Amino acid sequence: MITYVIIGLTVVISLMCFSNHTLLGKLSMNPYKVIHSGEWYRLITHGFVHADMTHLFVNMFTYWSFGTYIESVFRYNDFGAWAYLVLYFGGMIVASLYDLFRYRNEPYYSSIGASGAVAAVLFSCIFLNPWDKILLFAIVPIPGILFGVLYLIYCQYMAKQGGGRINHNAHFYGAVFGFIYPIFLEPRLFQVFLNHF
Repeated sequence: MITYVIIGLTVVISLMCFSNHTLLGKLSMNPYKVIHSGEWYRLITHGFVHADMTHLFVNMFTYWSFGTYIESVFRYNDFGAWAYLVLYFGGMIVASLYDLFRYRNEPYYSSIGASGAVAAVLFSCIFLNPWDKILLFAIVPIPGILFGVLYLIYCQYMAKQGGGRINHNAHFYGAVFGFIYPIFLEPRLFQVFLNHF
């Protein structure tokens, strides 16, 4: 249920921002304004804004694909709705910390999208079921753990290349957060993860 509410809000707000650039500017992650103007809400609001329909669709489809599963797993294990919300929004915040520090004195830098939060949810799935298949390039089924390793290597490589409009660092840090988050909820899950190998 929470997954669908977040998707609904994200779609509505993103669609509003497609035609309202003032609202887009107020919601985007602008580290300069966060630090120098105290606009801390941007650490969350940027995740409800997307650049275009493709960006929105890819993030929300991926989130739906894995979010509904993780939400049910958390409910089954009695982690509570709060734990699921911390995973999603915690992933969003952690994914933004690198940019917050690096670009804190650059007033024209901004970032948008839920990719860090979505990566957190996806990597929690990988942690809980490392051998379940994930479709590489939406075609080739490979074990989730292999997908995860390749994804992290790719993110770091692309981040070092620089340029482009994709925030690869947000993907990387969101993914790392999502992978270790279940251990904080239930430390014994680490041993369960190790038992898969």
